[in-house]
Amino acid sequence: MKSFYYLFVNLACVSIPFVASFYKAYPFYKNWKYFFKANLIVSFLFIIHDIYFTSIGVWGFNQDYLINFFDIFNLPLEEVLFFICIPYACVFTYFVFSKYIPDNLFHLIFYKGLLNFLILFTLLSSIINYEYLYTFYTSVFLFLLLMFVKLKKIDIRKAILSYIAILPFFFLSNGLLTGSFIEEPIVWYNHKENLDLRMFTIPVEDVFYGFLLIISNCLLFDYFKYGNIKRI
Repeated sequence: MKSFYYLFVNLACVSIPFVASFYKAYPFYKNWKYFFKANLIVSFLFIIHDIYFTSIGVWGFNQDYLINFFDIFNLPLEEVLFFICIPYACVFTYFVFSKYIPDNLFHLIFYKGLLNFLILFTLLSSIINYEYLYTFYTSVFLFLLLMFVKLKKIDIRKAILSYIAILPFFFLSNGLLTGSFIEEPIVWYNHKENLDLRMFTIPVEDVFYGFLLIISNCLLFDYFKYGNIKRI
């Protein structure tokens, strides 16, 4: 049973959004082709990054919590599924919010201020923390994405709201992966490559890594669905 823990976390995260995708009020299943196009691109990039970081020991996986059925360059199947299941749940949330949440949920001035703050924060983080690989690369990639959003005047307010909405589930699922409620972590981290600042058992970098993952999926989902990305 222990060997199914990571798989269970993935399935638990995606199960309710998957079932709800067939609800007639918001039939997300009709948009699967847009999601999977977007997710294929984003997942590919994240998996390449994951393979490299795993190979150099930035993080790794506890074999006791894996089914050990199939690996991709030392990346367990469960880790690959993570990049599908978590974005599915989040893009589903984004899809629902896009239908029912007004565009002006929070003021444009506040949005621009938040965006500028995150850009400055990630820039400073990448400069100050250049010696920590996980912190540095997460900061750099998020900085570049946010700069693209700013320069292209893209509206990601609902994507931000969607990420905020799933944060409680993020803390629960990621907490399990990093050792909360169980004897050992499913995913371990090399503290020499991050700030070693934890929220419960979760490295603080994971919050920004998750944000990068979700915003990327939402942006490409909109692009494939509408042929463009919503601008301010």
